Amino acid sequence: LSSLRSQGWWAGDLHVHMNYGGTYRNTPARLAAQARAEGLNVVENLIVNKEQRIPDIGYWNTALMITSPDLLIANGQEFHTGLWGHTSQIGLRSHYLLPDYAGYAGTAFASLYPTNAAVFDMAHEQGALAGYVHPFDFSPTLTAIQGGIPYELPVDVAAGKVDFLEVMGYSDHLITSNVWYKLLNCGFRIPAGAGTDAFPNFSQLRGPPGLVRVFAKSGPTLDHRRFLDAIKAGRTMVTNAPIVMLTVNGKEPGTDIRLSFRAHELQVRVTLKSPVPIDHLELIANGKVVAKLDGAADTTLTLPVDKPTWILARAWSDKPRLPVLDLYPFGSTSPVYVTMGNAPISCGADAEYFLGWINILSQRVRADTNWNTSAEREAALSLISNAHQEFLRRR
Repeated sequence: LSSLRSQGWWAGDLHVHMNYGGTYRNTPARLAAQARAEGLNVVENLIVNKEQRIPDIGYWNTALMITSPDLLIANGQEFHTGLWGHTSQIGLRSHYLLPDYAGYAGTAFASLYPTNAAVFDMAHEQGALAGYVHPFDFSPTLTAIQGGIPYELPVDVAAGKVDFLEVMGYSDHLITSNVWYKLLNCGFRIPAGAGTDAFPNFSQLRGPPGLVRVFAKSGPTLDHRRFLDAIKAGRTMVTNAPIVMLTVNGKEPGTDIRLSFRAHELQVRVTLKSPVPIDHLELIANGKVVAKLDGAADTTLTLPVDKPTWILARAWSDKPRLPVLDLYPFGSTSPVYVTMGNAPISCGADAEYFLGWINILSQRVRADTNWNTSAEREAALSLISNAHQEFLRRR
């Protein structure tokens, strides 16, 4: 479809579990063969608990398991919590984080501590990136706590601790995008990542490593640290089939375009290549569809702006399409950001949305009786209170 590698883009899956229960056992060499079969360049093998066991802990090493000019396989970690949400830590340089789960009722780790924020701090001390994984299968109602919602996400975003979000994961991509857009509207710069949550030692499951993937623009040669740096900088595009590219005034995703505070016209170019039919190609600005480019393969348009704006392009289809083994074909760029002067961020209804979210979370945390110590409870409530104040400031 496109010679992305020659342009410095490398394909990675940020969420793979080489072994995760089941009868069959995978090895790094077999995982490398599976990755090459899918055209992947980077695989983040996330070691994680399966209930109260940790498959693949014997493989833990901060050195790359596989290193070659076209493929790197690295060990990272997924941290499981019930209430806070699942997270990944990639690029750890020192040690595996223990305990590797929290908030499991009926176990020695029933306490909600450590929070994901505490885990992120430990990961950042090792120079790792920290992000939220498979975020949303359905839209939060914000009237009661629901299973499967990563409730700490806006809290950690407000604290500046989130390096990326699995905009594409084992979740619904459009629903996840809608929550992502609200966070972007509040001025938080969160790059798009992607991870299949693949279990490639199973004979059958949702799909192989690389079913969803992130392309990161990190240079002419494959280097793990530069790849991670590109993700953190937002030089990314995520996809399960369509290759969608965006430039704004010639600048690619992750770029900050600084303008004076007045009306401007931006030159936007969107290109699309896809192995399956795509129903919708859209330009998104500040969470709204500002241009429908359906049927276009290469479009240049003028976009007027008169306030700080983030811009991305996305492509998607209404229904599943074989051979894509996912809910539906989808692809999205990370945003290009347009800033104007020192204008303060004011996101109005989106801030109110997260204030309601944080209120529900605060009530749940205050009612919890599984804390090991009062200090744990107070640390979590302080974190939540700080996020509440930050969204009030941006309201």
